[in-house]
Amino acid sequence: MSFLSRDVQDYRIGLLDGLMEQEELDAVVVFGAEFFQFFSNFHLDVLTWERPVTLVLPRGGAPFALMNSLSTNHLRMARERQSMWVEDVTIYFEHPKPGVPLVGGFVELLAERLAACGLTGKRIGTDIATPALAAAAARLDGASISNVQAGLRRLRWIKHAEELAIMREIADLSDWVQDRYREQIRPGRLVQEMDLCIAAMMVEEAARRYPGENLEVLRCYTLSGPDSASPHGNGAQTGARVEAGHGLVNIVIPRLNGVTIENERVWFCGRPDATQTRHFETARVAQEAAIEAMVAGRPVSGIDKAAREVFERDGCGDFILHRTGHGMGLIGHEFPEDMPFNNRALLADEVYSAEPGIYVYGVGGFRFDDTVVIGERPEILTRAPRDLRSQTVV
Repeated sequence: MSFLSRDVQDYRIGLLDGLMEQEELDAVVVFGAEFFQFFSNFHLDVLTWERPVTLVLPRGGAPFALMNSLSTNHLRMARERQSMWVEDVTIYFEHPKPGVPLVGGFVELLAERLAACGLTGKRIGTDIATPALAAAAARLDGASISNVQAGLRRLRWIKHAEELAIMREIADLSDWVQDRYREQIRPGRLVQEMDLCIAAMMVEEAARRYPGENLEVLRCYTLSGPDSASPHGNGAQTGARVEAGHGLVNIVIPRLNGVTIENERVWFCGRPDATQTRHFETARVAQEAAIEAMVAGRPVSGIDKAAREVFERDGCGDFILHRTGHGMGLIGHEFPEDMPFNNRALLADEVYSAEPGIYVYGVGGFRFDDTVVIGERPEILTRAPRDLRSQTVV
């Protein structure tokens, strides 16, 4: 594996050029950390509300960035390993230093750079209509600002072959992590301690597989017993322990070199009772139905519909608390995010989570989540077992 190459940059800039032509834009200026990374391949180390950064992508021209001094050495390291796609970067400082741009002059600096690349009086698109961009545009003799966030989100739907290759790699790592859960689940264990232990194992295994790259453990998280009836936790997990008879729902989300997948399973500590078994099987069948609907040309909304029909058929419709999934990519929850209401056709090489779930108060949650590539046939990247025998720890 390796960091995304310039081929991915060319692919993404090609998509952006198409958007700028469609919207009649002369440049796109991005301020959000996600789009900054999407077009620069640089993993930001600052919170953009506190230390503003921007990336300017002129139509037909070379991009340039304005960045905070905190990123100085990080940027140098990225350039040394050739993972940063943007050559022209101006650093501003947030402490007094003669002869360099300061944070208080961010608007002036941005206006100067926009004017220098010929954007006076031009049409500029952006992901976030920030006051800084509005103030800079006011100095550019009638330059207009358009929010094109929706169009930019569409550029993230179809994945480049390199992104898919990384997803396959980390999906395999996440399956390895699920095997560790099988070994670690036992009565009396603190749930948070178990997750941290397994997260450490993931880091060690990633160091063996991907030395010198960027593996992030976005989530290694479990809910045990009745608490799992709240999909993302009950807000009071400290001290929670695994008990015999508990069903557990875990969430494994690694990100490698700017690409993310999800892998979630239902486990049992001891043999499940009849109610647990029934809901487990319903959730498993619902997920299979959702995955079968993940075929290019079929509607996005069909994924949610297929799972929901299984739940409703089995009398579990009242236990549904969320949609069946979402797009996957740079971050865990990608675009489109409106699966149940989106009737456009699925596109080849989009990537989705397939995670229908039901949540029974006092009993627990039942949710499987796999990362799936859209095609003539769905390609399931996460391959950890989903059958009842494999998911029961005795």
